[in-house]
Amino acid sequence: MQRPGDPVGPGQLPLVSVILPVHNAELWLDECLESVLQQDFPGTLELSVFNDASKDKSMTIIEKWRPKLEDSGILVVIGGHESPSPRGVGYSKNQAIAQSSGSYLCFLDSDDVMMPERVRLQHEAAVQHPTSIIGCRVRRDPPGSTERYTRWINQLAPEQLLTQVFTANGPTVIMPTWFCSRAWFSHVGPFDEGGQGVPEDLLFFYQHLRKGGRVLRVDQTLLLYRYHPHAATLSVLETTIWTHRVCFLEEWALPQWASFTIWNAGKQGRRLYRSLTAASRCKVVAFCDVDENKIRKGFYRYEEAQERPKPRVPVLHFRAAQPPFVLCVKLDLTGGEFEENLRSLQLQEGRDFVHFS
Repeated sequence: MQRPGDPVGPGQLPLVSVILPVHNAELWLDECLESVLQQDFPGTLELSVFNDASKDKSMTIIEKWRPKLEDSGILVVIGGHESPSPRGVGYSKNQAIAQSSGSYLCFLDSDDVMMPERVRLQHEAAVQHPTSIIGCRVRRDPPGSTERYTRWINQLAPEQLLTQVFTANGPTVIMPTWFCSRAWFSHVGPFDEGGQGVPEDLLFFYQHLRKGGRVLRVDQTLLLYRYHPHAATLSVLETTIWTHRVCFLEEWALPQWASFTIWNAGKQGRRLYRSLTAASRCKVVAFCDVDENKIRKGFYRYEEAQERPKPRVPVLHFRAAQPPFVLCVKLDLTGGEFEENLRSLQLQEGRDFVHFS
């Protein structure tokens, strides 16, 4: 029987592979690799590192840690390339997965730190839910950075992990916390390899949902999630994310509805309306709002439309509007007033409304 800390024997495959893409990560790698070493997982563990053309001391640090990890029973696999330019996060993850052999994949960013129980608890959940992406709660570093986003990550209710997939925040369990079976990853993936500026995690997440995958979160803080100006996610343009979100909204949510109302007659609501295909715009029966000036005008006229006459969409008070709604309001910027208005209508999230904020 395999005991905790025993090395992986000849011909024996590890149970879990930690997938670690690396690019110029010398500032954080010591803490990151220490957190791999400190895992209390009782099964066999592998670390698969792929170096994406690092020009700093990342590889020196990895080689320093290799004997420590292997002496503790963790199999270490290292790949990479030394091209002048990196190939990107999607490519690096795919390569790290291809060279690994574990039955389960635990994704880790090189600037983050795992809590000792992370692999054990997420593996337990993944065994019970083989077609799910398993996430967890996080602690942000430095404390207080991206406060709204961190609160959203940690406080979504279980059902909201599927109903809030259209928001600007991206996947409802964030990529650095993902854990899933290799078989399910192979069914859904691989990651898009378009390189810098491509939201490979969001694209994979949408494909996961298309394939019927579920989303779960272990409700413990299992990852220290760093915020810094060099993070790869900051290279993705907001307009790119917006385009993918609108397309998935039209594919996943809007076909369920014969008509719908956009809640927000302001800038964001009008932008969503203009971004929709003509077929989806025809389903918009109204905008709704609480702003008396917008309501008093009575309608929104889409001047750039090709149709003749130009579409004129009524603007109503929210109590005069009919569900279902696409909500284009950032909930925690309204002082609670919007949430109270929404609750007063006694609507069911996912059926009567979705968030696009």
